[in-house]
Amino acid sequence: MSSDLLAQPSHGALARPDLSALVDGATYRAGNPFALWRWMRDNEPVVRHEPDVFPGFWSLTRYDEIKEVLRDADTFSSSSGILLRPLAQGDDPGSNRTLALSDAPRHTALRGAIAGWFAPRNLRMLTESLDKTAYETVRAAVAAGRTEFVTEIAARLPLDVVCTFLGIPDEDRPRITEWSTDAFCAGTAEERSLAHLEILDYFGALAEERRARPGDDLVSVLAGVRHEGELLPLEDVVLNCDNLLVGGTENVRLAMSGGMLALLEHPSQWALLRDDFDTRVNTAIEEMLRWTSSATHIMRRATDDVRLGGRHIRRGDLVVCWLTSANRDPAHFTDPDVFDVRRSPNRHLALGAGSHYCVGTQLAKLEIRAVLREFMTQVGEVTLDGTPEHLDSIVVNGLRSLPLRLTPADRRV
Repeated sequence: MSSDLLAQPSHGALARPDLSALVDGATYRAGNPFALWRWMRDNEPVVRHEPDVFPGFWSLTRYDEIKEVLRDADTFSSSSGILLRPLAQGDDPGSNRTLALSDAPRHTALRGAIAGWFAPRNLRMLTESLDKTAYETVRAAVAAGRTEFVTEIAARLPLDVVCTFLGIPDEDRPRITEWSTDAFCAGTAEERSLAHLEILDYFGALAEERRARPGDDLVSVLAGVRHEGELLPLEDVVLNCDNLLVGGTENVRLAMSGGMLALLEHPSQWALLRDDFDTRVNTAIEEMLRWTSSATHIMRRATDDVRLGGRHIRRGDLVVCWLTSANRDPAHFTDPDVFDVRRSPNRHLALGAGSHYCVGTQLAKLEIRAVLREFMTQVGEVTLDGTPEHLDSIVVNGLRSLPLRLTPADRRV
């Protein structure tokens, strides 16, 4: 195996590590939590964390238990929240109100209203626009000779698509772009929070307008959804719009930027993809999704007593599924710490499983494909133009910044 295929995590034996590192953002900012997850898979794959800053919860790190939880929405509920929150923050405001944070029948009604927008027919109609935006974005970066890949390329395409789906007027998109960038990538928690509030205020006004004067867009669809005979409260419409903006942009941005860094760190894989793009692009995208696993964890609440991995989970207990760990489980992936664009099969859990499997999966793959194609055709050499910076989040896994230097294809040496 070529040495440039090896990932960063080491395989040295460890004494029992401090498991509180799982909920410390510094662990993820350092970019290498894999040794900790490896130890847990081998020694304590289902382990209880007592309440502290966060409520008490069970950690799951193996593929089998995590997939079991994700596929059993009756026993493991999403309606009280799907992410760990510090006790001081209280309940998640989206609980039992948004697509991601609801169970059937509410989840079924919301997903049914939204899913048609991601049907193959609509995606085929969107492909030309996607390809054009990807071409123009990469061309501008090549002309400049350098780019901040996370914000200038990986964030732009998915944000443009989501704005189109939500019917956000062209004149408002620069503001949405600025707020979204700050909400995801700003340096301080206060800056991120303020940007997020701006987004919520904007969607509040837009939802009111679309309920009064519906259009052909997802905000209008959500404003017209009925559950148990009643229209969704406008606040629920706003929260779902925010959920779509985050889900439709953040995960693609992180997978695309983390995947680009992986290709740069593994030049033989870049060469394999460039030399036979059409044959390998689909498996390459799946490997980028597995490798980056942008949603670090997903949480569920047990609705009944159940056994997982030999441990007794009680009704009401929180169960945290560390997706990034599941996607490096050697029981399901040969050489899991190797990045291989030819990997097949690749049944990763990066986009979930079961009834909450990501509704925008195919769109996300189209967006990544469009950018990769333009890099392979327009760009000659790609090198780092600084040190990549990881997010310090326990929620999402990936890069805050990825500065690159580019040369056009006709100057490649």
